Amino acid sequence: MKYILDVHCHTVASGHAFSTINENAAHAASIGLTHIAMADHGPAMPGGTHLYTFTNQWILPDYIHGVRVLKGAEVNIIGHDGNLDLPDNLLHKMDFVIASLHRGTCPPSDKDTHTRTLIKAMENTAVSILGHPGDIHFDIDIQAVVAAAARTGTIIEINNQTLNPQSVRYNGDAVQRQILTLCKEYKVPVLASSDAHFCTLVGKMDKAKALIEATGMPESQVLNTNADLFLKTVQMKRGSR
Repeated sequence: MKYILDVHCHTVASGHAFSTINENAAHAASIGLTHIAMADHGPAMPGGTHLYTFTNQWILPDYIHGVRVLKGAEVNIIGHDGNLDLPDNLLHKMDFVIASLHRGTCPPSDKDTHTRTLIKAMENTAVSILGHPGDIHFDIDIQAVVAAAARTGTIIEINNQTLNPQSVRYNGDAVQRQILTLCKEYKVPVLASSDAHFCTLVGKMDKAKALIEATGMPESQVLNTNADLFLKTVQMKRGSR
């Protein structure tokens, strides 16, 4: 499978990333990606992006270094009621939205609570992608989460950094394998991502890609291979409003 897009890339606006949009796009062009996206952290993240950064994304050109640059966000799920740290009316104007649990914005609790929290977040039609499920700090009922993704039309992310032994989220690959096996069964679309916090990591999805291919996921469910299908999938969920 040829991966042409990486929609989970951070910039200096996130506070703990180290590259600009221009640098990310330049690297993406150099490795043959056709689409990338800015998915900076929402404002609840310590040191994170101010609301005005997201409201002003419209000034960005659609193409930088010949690469299509989508406008999005990685919003934080805040508390255990599935609320997000950016307003829905703004999120619906973006090209896509990733929603994720982070310890700094939603303290870990127990398996049932984490599962309910993710399901509530996915029930929001503004949420396009569930970010890095399988984080070691947030135990979940994987089948319940994948079934909810199928019901709500939410894309499941396979995050390359979660598979990196140096990552604070690393939990081996058994959980990610189980997630992928169930996504295949429930026909839930998946999306590998770099979760890049430096420009040379943009497009680095080797661990996620290898795992996706090892589980025999059909190419039609791997949205990195088809940008039009990715955007159509986002719009189909929003159409359920």
